[in-house]
Amino acid sequence: MNEAVRESIKNTVESNDVVLFMKGTETMPQCGFSARVAGVLRYLSVEFKDVNVLADESVRQGIKEFSDWPTIPQLYVKGEFVGGCDIVSEMTLSGELDELLENNSISFDKQAAHKIRESNA
Repeated sequence: MNEAVRESIKNTVESNDVVLFMKGTETMPQCGFSARVAGVLRYLSVEFKDVNVLADESVRQGIKEFSDWPTIPQLYVKGEFVGGCDIVSEMTLSGELDELLENNSISFDKQAAHKIRESNA
């Protein structure tokens, strides 16, 4: 990946508390996995920056190299790579996502998090 793409990704990840690299946008996801992660974040009332990787092939490939993770979506919290759809789903159900958000002082709806776990119990 070229240096400009790497810098752009790095700046995006570092300058936003929560970033979701996804196919499509928060309001118009273009794949089920991206829709699921964006939906969880929206349901929890987490403010996040969405980056549509379909809009730029160099970002789509670059984010995979940047994180050393082969799939999209990719969630970052406070500059750290969290994971993709399966990991975020598991963390949501186990309560680990709540913990991660709390530990990083990210505001979220705790009641909504409990509702997700209750309905999936």
